[in-house]
Amino acid sequence: MTDIVAGLAQVGLLVVALAVVYRPFGGYLAHVFTTEKHWRVEQAIYRLVRVNPDSEQRWPTYAAGVLGFGFVSALLLYLIQRFQPLLPLNFGRSIPPGMAFNTAVSFTTNTNWQSYVPEQVMGDTVAMAGLTVQNFVSAAMGMAVAVAVIRGFVRFRTDRLGNVWVDLTRATVRILLPISFAFAIVLVGLGAAMSLRSGVSVTGLDGAQHTIALAPSASEEAIKELGTNGGGIFNANSAHPFENPNAWSNLVEIFLLLVIPVSLTRTVGVMVGNPRQGHVLLGVMAVFWTGILTVTWWAEAHPNGPAARLAGAAMEGKETRFGIPSSTLFATSTTGTSTGAVNSMHDSYSGLGGAGPLFHMLLGEISPGGVGTGVYGILVLAIIAVFLAGLMVGRTPEYLGKKLGRREVTFASISILAMPLLVLVGTGLALALPAVTGSSLTNSGAHGLSEVLYAYTSTANNNGSAFAGLTVTNDFYQSTLGIAMVFGRFVPILATLALAGSLAAQRKVPETAGTLPTTGPLFATMLTGAALLVAALTFVPALALGPIAEALA
Repeated sequence: MTDIVAGLAQVGLLVVALAVVYRPFGGYLAHVFTTEKHWRVEQAIYRLVRVNPDSEQRWPTYAAGVLGFGFVSALLLYLIQRFQPLLPLNFGRSIPPGMAFNTAVSFTTNTNWQSYVPEQVMGDTVAMAGLTVQNFVSAAMGMAVAVAVIRGFVRFRTDRLGNVWVDLTRATVRILLPISFAFAIVLVGLGAAMSLRSGVSVTGLDGAQHTIALAPSASEEAIKELGTNGGGIFNANSAHPFENPNAWSNLVEIFLLLVIPVSLTRTVGVMVGNPRQGHVLLGVMAVFWTGILTVTWWAEAHPNGPAARLAGAAMEGKETRFGIPSSTLFATSTTGTSTGAVNSMHDSYSGLGGAGPLFHMLLGEISPGGVGTGVYGILVLAIIAVFLAGLMVGRTPEYLGKKLGRREVTFASISILAMPLLVLVGTGLALALPAVTGSSLTNSGAHGLSEVLYAYTSTANNNGSAFAGLTVTNDFYQSTLGIAMVFGRFVPILATLALAGSLAAQRKVPETAGTLPTTGPLFATMLTGAALLVAALTFVPALALGPIAEALA
């Protein structure tokens, strides 16, 4: 079997698996967030934190809950890291203040950007009680916000969007915990490591003693992918054999990072009462995902340069047990979502191959996006697409039975413009400071620019992957990348919740002969064009100076 055939078989299996679970799982997600029944364990949690689960909140209260929970989570995670020397299973390790700040922000914003070597810095208690907990609750918060936005379209003449604490609890208890538990067992069965030992001593072929690091990686890996988190418990992330042992575990992990974002489009259709609305969103996501996978795969299989040509492919930075197909499939999926996990070194990709994952993030990570973030991100773009269509025909735009006026379009614009502002300002500032850039860049020229652009794109999109040729341990990068994570996460959330509140307060607009159909190929094309238009107008100059220039060279 050739590499191409094997790769296509993997893609086919992945698509079939997602198609099988799409309808039942998407329907289950809708049921979780619409049922009025509370599980006993949930009721115990509500009593403990003194929450009335039957009360609902206005969008400012819902947003305050999101911000407050994020702040408290970041503070607690920071303190846990700083007190690591006093905790069990610390293995004699400590974490400096700047790194602790960056990591606390990273994991509470679902970014999981790592400016450290985990097996040298983090003890198991911090990893399990700190980082893993945030893997669950940060993902659950993204789902809660997505559901609140959907309720904004579904409800009429109300100022209530649900209860943030109920949504957060249900996402964690009913979805993330049971699925992660089951797939942690699957990953152990496939060969992933699960140990509380710091490492095991071995004698190398040179006769010297070496220590192979160990960690409870299987349980971490399951929620890392399912919650589109991406932070690895080993520095090599999903390229490490203890996290991702073989081709089957690789396929399972890709399935996990895609299953919730993909199925949430079905949830949209179920909750709005028209499944075809979700199908259109899924179709647009699939077009982008397929296109970028094709370009990245082709570029890595047909590289420039004598060494890569002699090897038959661009295998530098890739695991031989995965090869080009599995590496590019993982890279496309992890940057199309907000996962950021990697099973190959993106910094080693060719100019065009590296442009694929980078552009995937610059689209706003909507294909299919992160857990929750992808759905509300593409719904915001749908509003922009309908607004542009309304301008062309001279008609007040409508979407899902709601009129889109100045207020709604303003909130949508803030949501989509926050990320480009953070990326371009952060990249420009870093490149304008020679003292910072000169000591941090491994490469100069177009590839060096791509490294800096990728770093701010990854953090502002709450992705967390890196080109890794950039050293980001100094105070400048720790601080500015942390700021990009915070504003990249919470500005779009606040804008979309304000948008949801405005939509929920409206009355239902009946469909007429002049209403733009939003369930067919025409609207799918318009939505695809709107996403490309926003990304192209914003980022083509930067891309031309970075990966495009490198590819042409």
